[in-house]
Amino acid sequence: MDTTMHDSSGPAQRQVVATCSPLAQEQLALRPLAVTDVRLTGGPWARWQQANRAATIPHGLHWLEKDGVIDNFRRLWGESDAPRKGWVFCDSDLYKTLEAIGWDLAHGAHAPWDEAVTDAVGLLTKTQEGDGYLNTFVQAGLAGRWADLPRGHELYVGGHLIQAGIAHARVTGDERLLDIGRAFADLLVTEFGRDGRLTGTDGHPEIETALVELYRYTGVRAYLDLAEHLLDVRGHGLLGNGLFGPAYFQDDVPVRSRTEIVGHSVRALYLLAGVVDVYLETGEAALLEAAEAQWRSMVAGKTYLTGAVGSRFEGEAFGDAYELPPDLVYGETCAAIASVMVSWRLLLATGDGKYADLIERILHNAFAASTSADRTAFFYVNPMQRRKARPAPARGTKPLRTDAPGTRADWFDVACCPPNIMRTVASLTGYVATVDDGGVQLHQYLPATVAWDAGAVVRVQTEYPRTGTVTVVVDEAPGGSWALSLRVPSWARGGATVTVAGGETTAAAPDARGYHVVTRDWAAGDTVVLELPVEPRLTVPHPGVDAVRGCVAIERGPVVYCLEKPADAAAALPGELVDLTTVAIDPGSELVVVPAPQLGEDVLSIQVDGVEGADPAWDGAGWATLDEAPGPAGRPVTLTAIPYAVWANRGPSELRVWVPLAF
Repeated sequence: MDTTMHDSSGPAQRQVVATCSPLAQEQLALRPLAVTDVRLTGGPWARWQQANRAATIPHGLHWLEKDGVIDNFRRLWGESDAPRKGWVFCDSDLYKTLEAIGWDLAHGAHAPWDEAVTDAVGLLTKTQEGDGYLNTFVQAGLAGRWADLPRGHELYVGGHLIQAGIAHARVTGDERLLDIGRAFADLLVTEFGRDGRLTGTDGHPEIETALVELYRYTGVRAYLDLAEHLLDVRGHGLLGNGLFGPAYFQDDVPVRSRTEIVGHSVRALYLLAGVVDVYLETGEAALLEAAEAQWRSMVAGKTYLTGAVGSRFEGEAFGDAYELPPDLVYGETCAAIASVMVSWRLLLATGDGKYADLIERILHNAFAASTSADRTAFFYVNPMQRRKARPAPARGTKPLRTDAPGTRADWFDVACCPPNIMRTVASLTGYVATVDDGGVQLHQYLPATVAWDAGAVVRVQTEYPRTGTVTVVVDEAPGGSWALSLRVPSWARGGATVTVAGGETTAAAPDARGYHVVTRDWAAGDTVVLELPVEPRLTVPHPGVDAVRGCVAIERGPVVYCLEKPADAAAALPGELVDLTTVAIDPGSELVVVPAPQLGEDVLSIQVDGVEGADPAWDGAGWATLDEAPGPAGRPVTLTAIPYAVWANRGPSELRVWVPLAF
């Protein structure tokens, strides 16, 4: 394989039209499928993909114009006299939107996007300097080139440019955008490579995974070598202390030596994605070991029930183990997406279903809650408790992300989350299934057809998670035996059943990786029915999470529920107009599922008995001696819980996920 930067022989072999398309096969337990190999055929995720195309991406393009992001390019060559606007990294908002368009082109007609892509290519071509450099903040004269690596985001922004180009090249074969990103990457190899003139790396990781993907597309080894080198230099204090210390940048401990995830949550997880990507191509075991250790530390004590991560507003950072207060959670949407990115790569590397379990938890909860019902307003911060309803931002405005407004906002002053949501939804089909030499594995259950190069096609029919029935129909079957592996979520172990080809129903028997495997000579028309127990349940927190000790949460299947009290009483469901600060759940009460069409198609609420406490009994005191404290007096109430994903769709509200038990 040619290792020069200027190889023009085209894409490397074995490449898959996906966000993560490893070349080396030796380190892969599972191989990804192309986003075009999986087609959504109905249900809420298909509707979201359609809305992403029809509403979200056009909304984003509107805001990129309104916010001056596109004018930032035009002004550099005299087609706009507007002042430069936005943060140092706002070019990346355009690039992520372009990436979303690239993946969306895999699912629909090109016509809506042809003009936007052509205009963007022209815009960037005119702006890019002769040596490949491209960054509107620096080119506007507001900073020197590479002058502020800790905070300047130059490599981060360029990484998103590269990923946008790869998406278009993989889906359509159009390499115009990729050529622009590749010219920037070639400059980075010259400047930052092992023999380059500069020592250091970007304060915000992202370029690492982009460079690996560029290597995968082109086969040019220099890009992989640079990604590995940038991992090598991180962790040695080159980025300084900044406001929050070197751990904020993951620059306090070398990559291979770190066992606990720390610092800015998005940076930490983007870096981990790059670590696993480099492992998948080089096979360096120390990288995988470090990534797995950090993932374990994240899941064991730094991940919220919804899958959100990053408990601290200060530094947008991970806290200490079990520092998971529900009322102070930051839980940036980008961090949830980054957790999916890391977990997907670890799933490919190991084949362990625990990574798909976390992806499912994030998608159905933290990620699903990030966007309004019409898919044109967004949460940056994702709280799990609101004692008072906060004001809704006015439509057409962009609040500060730290304001954590009462409902989703059209856009934000730091607008990283909306285009990140767009590109994730557009590429969602890439997370559904994988293959190995033995067959196919289904990781996420949604109505879809799945095809792979063995000549097989299976069709997934399901209303999951509304129901627990997942039916897999074999539409096309090549000759010979192959395995169909069905993930059995950890919460379903012991309750799932499987019926093969209309035969006897038996208990699901997940293997050590968490998959029930059916191996046979398949014929077209064969079916497998997986029944998952989606009955509602009460969940308790780890005792180390002091903030919610003695509380429970309601879950049903993969869906986390919450209590919500809309400020608009007319919008409330029965059982919602209670004092959420004093309610408690009766642990012996039956959990009753009740359809709630007012909240959206297929939405189910859950009713449970509880008690609304008598707060006046405390007579204004904040504490009391044990023998003088008022007892758990209060009036019996029926509480109504709704999916966390749909909270704040009825205007400002109070919110609670973890609720005390009424003993």
